[in-house]
Amino acid sequence: MWKEFKEFAFKGNVLDLAVGVIIAGAFGLIVSSLVDDIIMPIVGAITGGIDFSNLFAPLAEGVNATTLAAAKEQGAVLAYGSFLTAVVNFLIIAIILFMIVRAANNMKQKEEVAPAAPAEPPADVQLLTEIRDLLSKKK
Repeated sequence: MWKEFKEFAFKGNVLDLAVGVIIAGAFGLIVSSLVDDIIMPIVGAITGGIDFSNLFAPLAEGVNATTLAAAKEQGAVLAYGSFLTAVVNFLIIAIILFMIVRAANNMKQKEEVAPAAPAEPPADVQLLTEIRDLLSKKK
């Protein structure tokens, strides 16, 4: 059983998957930082200084805090600002992945070389072909 597990765990596909998951996690952190630290402040500046991370709607009575963290301590809140940030995050990841897949497909298509034209047959084969064609016309 241990031998079978080692064969499974150390196959190339499993290791490739593990590397992919780790890279995806790091990529997710980069995209989160891009959204939180660069894109959302720009969107906030365009919309008049709104901080999307603190947008919420109180669902319980007595929630009168101005920040999301404080409002969550007071009661139930609908944190739609966090949801908007997650949607923007997803859209950025989807666009980047689309561009990566598109570039990979373009590179793959360039690698696929059109089949080479068949080489011209030798002179004696061409002569025999011409004789055959002439004989078929006489019939």
